[in-house]
Formats: sequence, C-alpha cells, structure tokens
Amino acid sequence: MLPSPLRHRLLFITGKGGVGKSTVATALGLLAARHGARTVVAELAGQERVARAFERSGGRFEELELSPGLFTISIDPQHAMEEYLRVKAGLVGHALGSSRLFSIFAMATPGMRELLSVGKVWELSQPRRRTSGAEPYDLVIVDAPATGHGVGILRTPRTFAEIARVGPIAQQGQAIAATLADREHTSLIAVCTPEEMPVNETLELERALGEEGLELEAVIINARYPERFDEREARRLASLAADAAANGTRGALRAAVSEHARARAQAEQIERLRAGLRAPVLELPYLFCEQLGRGELEQLADELEAALEPVGRRGRR
Repeated sequence: MLPSPLRHRLLFITGKGGVGKSTVATALGLLAARHGARTVVAELAGQERVARAFERSGGRFEELELSPGLFTISIDPQHAMEEYLRVKAGLVGHALGSSRLFSIFAMATPGMRELLSVGKVWELSQPRRRTSGAEPYDLVIVDAPATGHGVGILRTPRTFAEIARVGPIAQQGQAIAATLADREHTSLIAVCTPEEMPVNETLELERALGEEGLELEAVIINARYPERFDEREARRLASLAADAAANGTRGALRAAVSEHARARAQAEQIERLRAGLRAPVLELPYLFCEQLGRGELEQLADELEAALEPVGRRGRR
C-alpha cells in the first residue's frame, strides 16, 4: 500500500526557494513508483531539474519516462494554452494558439500563466485525460513555485472563477478550484531546511493556507546534519583544536566542532518549527556528496518511506 500522503491523486510540494523542493518531489516520485503507482513529477515555469537528475532530456511539455512507472513533465504556460485551445475549440483554437498577438495578450493577463499551469496539472490528475492518447496517472506530484507564489497558484483558479462568473473560464476555474480544495484528491507538503528564514516562511505558509481553507499534510525538513557528539564530547574537541598544532589535525578538529555547532543550531530551529505547526514534521538527512544522482535520490526515497509510515498509521486511526 502507498504510504500517506501518496494516496492522493495530486500532491503539491512547496516551500522557500533553495530548500530542495525538486529533490524531495523526485524522491517521493521514486517511492510512489516503487509501490506500483504510475507517477509523474510535474515542474512548472519550464524547469527541467528532474530530468537532468536522471541524466535525461526532452522537449518541454513532453511526458518523459525516467524509470518504470515514473515520468516527468516540464509545464510551459504557452504550450498549456495551445493544448487547451485545441481541445476546447478545435481548428479555431489551434489558429488562436498560433497567433502571436493573441499569445502576447493572453500571457500578459495577470494570473493567466498560473491558471494555465495549474490547469495542465489538473488535467494530468484526471482519471480520463483530455489530451489525445494520454494515459492516466495514479499520482501527480507538482514541484510548485516557492512559498508565496505557491499559495498564489493554488488561489488563482478560484479567483478567475469569481471574476468571470460565467463562461468556459469560470467553469474551468470552478472545476480546478474544487479539485484543489478536495482533501481526498489533493494534498500539500512543505519542504523546509532547518534554518531561521525557511522555518519562518513555513510557519507563515501554514497560516496562509488555513485562510484559503487548505492545510499541510506534512512538512519535510531537508538536509539535517547528524548530531555526532554530545556536549561533553564537543567541548573536548574544542579544547583539542585549541591546543593542536597548525596542521591537518587541527583543521579536522575545527571542522568537527563547526559541524556540531551547526547541528545544534538546526535542532533548535526544528524544535521551534514543531512547536508552531499543526502538521507533522519529517526529516531527511544531509547527503555529503557533490551532486545528487539516481543513487542519492533512491537513498532519500528509503528515508521518506520510513518517515512516512508513522504518518500513515496516524491517518488510519
């Protein structure tokens, strides 16, 4: 059985920029595919980080298979608009999508890029795809924009529906907004590094989502340093570093003391986060490597499976 929260059809991953959202989204995708779920990791704004992690490349808006059961797509608003127009208006829509003037006007409309992007995400999550010849997915994982923009993109469909009130845009906005608000269908996870600013933003994110009638299912702390020493051992290391000669030994001792201090500072931020959140907090270790590849992503998927199991048990009570 899929661990919670991978039992939804649509899963948004958000958080402050630079905290490793793409890495966590990809590791979750690997985990879901292991359990037999046909999964796609969707990147917005034309990003292609997921494909590069697997040393693959493909055109934007192409559903690219990375490994058995795991796909990725880089969603571009322009392509999303062209596809939507073809489906909704046939040859007329194709002509409009090919019109440079129409495209410029549409892309300049405030919120239109976000609506088109989340509309494509919505389409990917449907049991019956409107894209010709496309197979359905069991799970769509969205590598969403950074925190503030991430909340905005979730709000956009409802905003357009309220403004338009009637017509195809209103109907589409209402359908997407209803899907995003359906907690059986859609889930949200925030990624956070154990530092002051990301923790602050995550606490604010939970509050902002609450105002939209949404909630975080979990927060994943990424890149936590291991606590290798207790305080007595750390003081002993600091003393040895002060007395050591200026050679490699002193450098190694100072590095150990510095890593301990960072681990303790991270622990304080994690404690603050847990105290301020309603959502459960999970942790991923810092991986000491130059670049994350398939092996490291599989390792993080292992860590996530172990961390998500208790969340699933709580959810079944």
